[in-house]
Parts: sequence; C-alpha cells; structure tokens
Amino acid sequence: MGKATRRWLFADQLGDHFLDSPDQPVLLVEARSVLRRRRFHRQKAHLVLSALRHRAAELGDQAVFARTRTYGEALDRVKGELSVCQPTSHAALAFVSGLEGVAVLPARGFTTSQEDFAAWAAGRGRHRLLMEDFYREARRRLDVLMEGDEPVGGRWNFDADNREPPPPRGLGIPAPWCPEEDEIDAEVRRDLDRWERDGEVSFVGRDAPRAFPATRGEAAEALAHFVAHRLPAFGPHQDAMLSGDRVMAHSMLSPALNLGLLDPMECVRAAETAYRRGRAPLAGVEGYVRQLIGWRDYIWHLYWHLGPDYRDENLLAAHTPLPRWFAELDADAVEARCLSWALAQVRDHGFTHHIVRLMVLGNYALQRGFDPRQLSDWFHRCFVDGYDWVMTPNVVGMSQHADGGVLATKPYAASGAYINRMSDFCGECRYRPNRRTGDDACPYTTGYWSFIARNADRMAANPRMARSVYGMRKLADIDEVREHEAARGDAPP
Repeated sequence: MGKATRRWLFADQLGDHFLDSPDQPVLLVEARSVLRRRRFHRQKAHLVLSALRHRAAELGDQAVFARTRTYGEALDRVKGELSVCQPTSHAALAFVSGLEGVAVLPARGFTTSQEDFAAWAAGRGRHRLLMEDFYREARRRLDVLMEGDEPVGGRWNFDADNREPPPPRGLGIPAPWCPEEDEIDAEVRRDLDRWERDGEVSFVGRDAPRAFPATRGEAAEALAHFVAHRLPAFGPHQDAMLSGDRVMAHSMLSPALNLGLLDPMECVRAAETAYRRGRAPLAGVEGYVRQLIGWRDYIWHLYWHLGPDYRDENLLAAHTPLPRWFAELDADAVEARCLSWALAQVRDHGFTHHIVRLMVLGNYALQRGFDPRQLSDWFHRCFVDGYDWVMTPNVVGMSQHADGGVLATKPYAASGAYINRMSDFCGECRYRPNRRTGDDACPYTTGYWSFIARNADRMAANPRMARSVYGMRKLADIDEVREHEAARGDAPP
C-alpha cells in the first residue's frame, strides 16, 4: 500500500497515530448530512467541527479537506486509492467496506487489538466476559503497574478505596485545563448559527465557549495539567458528586481521547510515571488506568463482539418514551435537586462525569423504564464524548441492565439514600431521601422500590438483588409507593 496511499481520517481519528508516516497524504471530510440526521448538542457539533478544521489547517497541502453535503460527494473529488482505519460504528464500517478502492485497516486508538480480545473471549459465554478479568490480562500484556508477574502494591484493584463521599469543603484542587478559542472556532460558530437559522440543522443544549481540546497540542497540555494537578486527588472521591464542583478530580480527557487526539497508552504511561515518581497515590492511578485499558477498551470490544443487534436488547421490557422535559434538557422544570442539576450540566456543558451519568440520569431512567435504545441515542447526541460505540454498551448494558447481566451483574438502581451519601444535593432539596410516599417523597426512593416491585421475579433470581426483593416484600406501604409513582406519570419530579 505504501506511503502514497491517501489516508481517510474520520473526525474521531485525528491524531498522528492514525497515519503510517508523518507525510502521508490525507483526506478529511466535513459532511453536513451528519448534523442533519440527529439533533446533537450544540457544543458537541462545535467541538467536532473545530477539531476537524484545526486538523485540516495543521496538515495544509498534505490534506484534501472536503466540506460537502455527504461523504459520497467528497469521495467523488478524490482520485486514487484510499485507506481508512476501521471506523467506530457498525454503520460507518458497513459504509466504507462497501466502497471500491478503499482498504479498511485494523482499528487504532485502543490498547487491545481485536485479535487479542478475540483470543481472550474465546470459550467464554456472554455472561463470562468480565471486565475485571479482561483488565488483569491487559495489565499483564501491556506491563502496566506491574512488578514482574505481580501487580504493584499486591492488589489488582483499589476500587474499594475509591468510594468515599465528597469532602464538605470540596477538593481544593486547580480547575481543569481550558482552551482559548481562535478564529477557527469563530468560523465554526458563525456556520452553526447560520445553518440553524436557515433551518438546515437543529441542536439541543446551549452554546458556550469551547471547553475541550480541539488539537493535538491542546490535548497534550490538558493531559499534562491533569497528571500534575488533579490526578493526585482523583482516587478517593471519584464516585462522589458536589453541587459546587461539576468535575471533581476527573480528567475531562474523554472528548480528546474519543476524537483521537490522545493515544490512551500515553495517558496510561503518564499516570504510571506520576505514581513511580511519588507524585500520585497508587489507588488513584490504578483507578484511572483501569478506566483506560480496562473499561474504555472493554466497552469498545464488546460493541463489536456483541454485534449490531445488541442495541435492541431490552430484557426488562422497558418501553417508556423519553419525556420531553428529559429529552430537551429542561432542567428548570425539575424540582428534584440532583436531577435538575444533572440536566443543567448536560444542557450547559454537554458533559457530566461518569457517576452523574450512571447514578442520577441513568438511575432515574432505569427506575421508570425508559426505552434503552432511545436513551442510548440521547446520551450519544447530548454528550460531547458520546459515540455509538461508547453509549450503546454503557447505556444498554451498564446503565439500563437491558442485556440481562452481560456487562453488569446487577442493575445500577439506587434510592435517594445513595445520592444523599455520595453528594450534597439532598440537604437543600424539597424531597426527603428517606421518604417513600407523600408530597416530600424522594423520586429516587419511590422509583427504586417501584422498580424492584415491577421486576421482582427477575430480580429475585439475581443473588445481588434478592435481598432488595425480600425487603420490598416486607414493605407494608409498597402498594401506596407504586400508586404514588404511577400518579407522577412522565411529569418532571
């Protein structure tokens, strides 16, 4: 194939590690049809177009930059053979695989190859594809946080040390790295404004200054800032939430990773080096490493391993359409403080950290039986780091338990007591986390027991949920709880 073959880079393949040589000719395509197909968050559209246009400006004459209505129109402008690294969605892979003169190469941007994953998964049934097993094998193979054949510190997983509630006065660490917009961002904003004004596209969420890296240089700065200033505090409170600190010590690097501006192994090695030099504690570094070579790669490979029909799994028979207030990010319509805050974060930033996604937004949806495919699409569109491969397994499997336990051995359903323990939301909320009925009953507490009752037969067969079913059956007011929840319907809580 050689250096002369032009490399087609999708907008989530923007790093140098997607090229075979620094001078390889490149094709970049900005196809407006992508924005027409879905109502993306305004800030997500801005970030992707900004990153794509910045990459085109960096490459200069090395790249053909086609700004067209469709990908097909762009391909008509290019002469000669093309190569492309495997795209990140089933639909995109099917599209490029059907094109003459386009060679599809193995995926890049992940730490485990598809061949290595296939070897690991061989002989394991769907319910034995355990992330912890995958993670340990990856640690050994990649020699990350290892001393010979044993994990550093004598433990593979420090998750038990990383579940502390939030400190009352906050973490006291520097704010995340933030970019300065430039003329390319101004051009993107003018174009998005015009397209929306002309009715060509429509967005959810609010516009705001770009908050995430759009270039390789910016991404490297953001990584260095995180490792130096935030990684040391990341571990203990990574599952905590604070109303006055929307990002805690999280890296905020997932958008850059998912655009291909960072190679995950450089993030891993930077964190590992910080530990070995005594600049960050092992528990936090291990937790961060697990997110990268464990969870991120695991989700990527399950997306392909489980196939395109996985998005339609719905073993809890959850068919409730997303209410308009939820779908449109109408935080002001919601009185429950944690949920209102979470929706406002998505509306204003296109981002929340993982525990808000799982235990506030996802938990509420799970309790009410929101359709998992609709919910997955909502997360895909509304989050700046959301892609089909990211959100389909995370939402269908992890968050909504629609796969019956392939990704997670229990549903991530919790009452208001969990949110009260892990956040500061409940103190000033009109609802009380310990109340199941009445005007001040917490929607999460009412919703939790209603969810258990609705799925009691299935949950009773799950060893990790049987105790909750037993507790539900001892509640004298469970019928009243379910009536209270039913009376709310799809109205905002």
